[in-house]
Amino acid sequence: MADTGKFVLILSGMFVVLIGADLTTDYLKGGTGTHLVLEGLLLLISGAMFIAGLRQLNEARREIKSLQVDVEKLHEEKEKWKGETQQLLAGLSVKIEGQFKHWNLTQAETEVGFLLLKGFSLKEIADIRDTKLKTTQQQSQSIYQKTGLGSRSELAAFFLEDLLPPSEL
Repeated sequence: MADTGKFVLILSGMFVVLIGADLTTDYLKGGTGTHLVLEGLLLLISGAMFIAGLRQLNEARREIKSLQVDVEKLHEEKEKWKGETQQLLAGLSVKIEGQFKHWNLTQAETEVGFLLLKGFSLKEIADIRDTKLKTTQQQSQSIYQKTGLGSRSELAAFFLEDLLPPSEL
């Protein structure tokens, strides 16, 4: 679309120049009044259209620059938020691992616990850890027995409960 707009603007400018040259040539050769007036009107109209096109192009360029600045600001905010979030998540991971140690989870159970919290299925966890599905099922059951929690959702809720604002219920 931008290329089409530039092409039309270039053609419009060329049209203005050609009409102006023709008008000048006709005037110098003694053209009739009506013909010169009509070409003069055509020159004014095409010149006005060319100027309007230039204004639109400049406005579009300003808008593009403004949007580029906005995008850059959003990118900077995203990177800042991402950095802050990574620090918080690193601290949360340390706290979760500390709780896993408090529950006396083995290293394998700790790995499974983290993957459960991330939302992986037991099959996906087995594939990630390159173990059998049955082993992963046993390890997850061992986690629930050692923690006194009944399910993955209770495990996740244990860690999320204090992170979320209190409910109004």
